[in-house]
Amino acid sequence: MTGIFFGSTMGTTEAVAADIAKQLGVADADVHNVADTPAGEVQKYDLLVLGSSTWGAGELQDDWYGFLDQLKAQDLSGKKVALFGCGDSGSYPDTFCDAVGLIYDGLQQSGCTFVGAYAPEGYDETGSLVCRGGKFVGLAVDESASDKADRRVAAWCEQIKNE
Repeated sequence: MTGIFFGSTMGTTEAVAADIAKQLGVADADVHNVADTPAGEVQKYDLLVLGSSTWGAGELQDDWYGFLDQLKAQDLSGKKVALFGCGDSGSYPDTFCDAVGLIYDGLQQSGCTFVGAYAPEGYDETGSLVCRGGKFVGLAVDESASDKADRRVAAWCEQIKNE
């Protein structure tokens, strides 16, 4: 069973979460805004799809701070975690989708298995926290390349279905 957990201030990450839910066949009841969801809710899912936009100088979306602290206290052993985020590589190349990397770092000791990493082909920026060892650790939706977003979301969803 798949649960999608997102933090969104302007609605972009929420829209991407809805698109991912549609692609993966996830019911609306299994799509959660971290602003009003306790972290313990993750326990009923096998696959967690976690998303945040990046703000300021590479910061998490505001609602993620408390949720991530609670999530780090959870035992996520046996769970798969796929990460996604929204950013703007044109305006913020050094911190593009850093929030994805921050969640990735925060959950390293949780016992989960990360899925959804891929080579960042077609992206101009690969020097931020979303990129580790030459791969993006999760889906990076780039506001500066919005024409590629639908195709990237669809390809990433197909990838995590098979992992």
